Amino acid sequence: QVQVVESGGGLVQPGGSLRLSCTASGRIFNFYAAAWYRQASGKQRELVATITSDGTTNYADSVKGRFTISRENAKTTVYLQMNSLKSEDTGVYYCNADVLTSWGYRREDGYWGPGTQVTVSS
Repeated sequence: QVQVVESGGGLVQPGGSLRLSCTASGRIFNFYAAAWYRQASGKQRELVATITSDGTTNYADSVKGRFTISRENAKTTVYLQMNSLKSEDTGVYYCNADVLTSWGYRREDGYWGPGTQVTVSS
C-alpha cells in the first residue's frame, strides 16, 4: 500500500505565503516524479507544478515566479512554496506521486492524496 497525504493549507490574505507538504509513505522502493494540481470550485483540476527525480521543475504560467516546488528524496516528501498569493490561487491542492513499490508495481496514473484547501481572501 502507498499513501499520499498533503498538509499546510489554510486561509491567507492576498500577498501572503503558504508552504504545502506532500508525503508519500508505505512500501516504496523508488520515488520518481511528483506534481501539484489544484481545483477551484466549479472548475477542472489543473496542473500547477512538477518535479522529476533529477530535480527538473516545470510550472504553470499562472504561478511562475511565485511558486517553487522542491523535494526531499530521502523522506519522499515534496513541497510547494507559494508566495505572493492571489485570490485566484484559491482551491483544493492535490499531490500526485509517481512511485515504484517494493513489490515492483508502478501505477500508471500515480498515487493521489485527498487534497488540502487553500483560501486566499482578505
